[in-house]
Amino acid sequence: MRVHKRPSRHRAWLGVLILTIFCQGCSALPQLVRHRDPLSAEEHVRLGASYEAQGLQEEAVDQYKTALQLQKNSIPALMAWGNLAFAKRDWKNAQACYRRILRLDPTHAGANNNLAMVYVSMGTHLDIAEHCAQTALTQGGPLKPYVLDTLATIFIKENRSTEARKALDDALAAAPEGNKPLRDQLSKTRESLAMIRSGH
Repeated sequence: MRVHKRPSRHRAWLGVLILTIFCQGCSALPQLVRHRDPLSAEEHVRLGASYEAQGLQEEAVDQYKTALQLQKNSIPALMAWGNLAFAKRDWKNAQACYRRILRLDPTHAGANNNLAMVYVSMGTHLDIAEHCAQTALTQGGPLKPYVLDTLATIFIKENRSTEARKALDDALAAAPEGNKPLRDQLSKTRESLAMIRSGH
């Protein structure tokens, strides 16, 4: 008969010692370190705008995305990304950004006007575009002449020349005297109106 000998105390202590050394070795292994982003969402948006001003569009988009990772409902980040997408004629991303804003704030003047401009640029959903622009117009404020220009453009596309002319007159009356780019844009829209009235 084989006799099972009880482990000696020396062997038991040896096992504990080996286990202790092993665990200490584990603590020396590389650990995953998560670095805290030192910038806030607002600061990433400002950095993105700085990149955009330098023509670094991809870097700007990265900053806007990072801002949204930190604050998923950041309206400034969504507006900035949407406006950049609009400038690049990336209608899909522009729509997505503006729609996200409108889910958060259905009366947001900038998002309503810009979404309307996306539809105008695509030549589709002009009824929705008009609704968005009218919603933006009810907010008043400094965007009013821009929104009226958007409405005039929608009316021109729909051959509603009388309404287009009225919107342009109101836009010109609301436009600041020193805002030359805006007044130049209104002049271009009026030229478009003149073309449809002349049958061209």
